[in-house]
Amino acid sequence: AAAVPVVDVLELTENHLDLVMLTSVTPTVEAARVFGARLAQLHDAGAPAFGAPPPGWDGDGFIGRFPLVNLSFATWGQFYAQARLAPVAQALDLPPGARKDLDQLSARLCSGALDDDDGPARLHGDLWAGNVMWTPDGAVLIDPAAHGGHRETDLAMLALFGLPHLDAVVDGYQDVHRLHPGWRERTSVHQLFPVAVHAALFGGGYVAQTHALLRQCASG
Repeated sequence: AAAVPVVDVLELTENHLDLVMLTSVTPTVEAARVFGARLAQLHDAGAPAFGAPPPGWDGDGFIGRFPLVNLSFATWGQFYAQARLAPVAQALDLPPGARKDLDQLSARLCSGALDDDDGPARLHGDLWAGNVMWTPDGAVLIDPAAHGGHRETDLAMLALFGLPHLDAVVDGYQDVHRLHPGWRERTSVHQLFPVAVHAALFGGGYVAQTHALLRQCASG
């Protein structure tokens, strides 16, 4: 099966980006299942290291307006703790209780407790529902923050803001690549960074949601 496509770029300048126009349709269960299978193919394409940028790109990236440091790590746990959670926590200026929870979670991540035998997956990196365009030819992805990461991260992002027919997406995914047992319980760990980014950019209820996720992840 082919990997899920990403929209073609027509032109890029300092002040605008032109993309191929996509026609939107209402997603079906079958389209969702095919998307899941193609997403697994994208992930299985792999990456040189956790945190590695896409081929041909040497600089850092962005998720929204928040910068993403592209540094290569041998393990996912160290990458996530040091190149994702640490920078966004610094931007948030966490209170002592939340900082303690972060330190506890970061220690677990750096110890390898949440690592597995999967190599780095080629991630979209900002795969919330709004970046999945449903077209007559199936799902097309827009606005990637591509890097080498953990495949569960993209799936956790799809769940965070509610993708239609997510169960069918997961079924299609697992037809191609079976997920490790307990992946659903790890979803909150993968959702912590994007929620924290929202807290840093927009404040409001995202701050309390970040603190709640930190407590949940630190105790788990």
